[in-house]
Amino acid sequence: MAAQTQFPYDTRLNVLHKPLELIDEKALSDAAPHKWYNQTLCQVNASVVRIGVIEGEYHWHKHDNDDEFFYVVEGKLLIDLEDGAVELAPRQGFVVPKGVVHRTRAPQRTVILMFENAGIIPTGD
Repeated sequence: MAAQTQFPYDTRLNVLHKPLELIDEKALSDAAPHKWYNQTLCQVNASVVRIGVIEGEYHWHKHDNDDEFFYVVEGKLLIDLEDGAVELAPRQGFVVPKGVVHRTRAPQRTVILMFENAGIIPTGD
């Protein structure tokens, strides 16, 4: 169902960099064109690394078969779970296990890296 719904996020699933290419996270995040921007940076084995430049809140969702790892580069990320919330500062990370309903939100412009299975549907299953 989520794949058919239109969401107000700019999510780019194309792999931007091949192996042996330099990835300049700062240049990419500085050039982010939207308040909620997500770009796949590279593929590592069967996983991908994505950059997110976010402000505001994402919708509640879950991934039935995939864990997600969030790492804050700058700003503050809140990950809401059904029984509370986790607050991440720069240089902190957190894994949301598969099947766990969650929502990410950022009260100010925040830059994050996400590590997840290449086949994951970012908006949820």
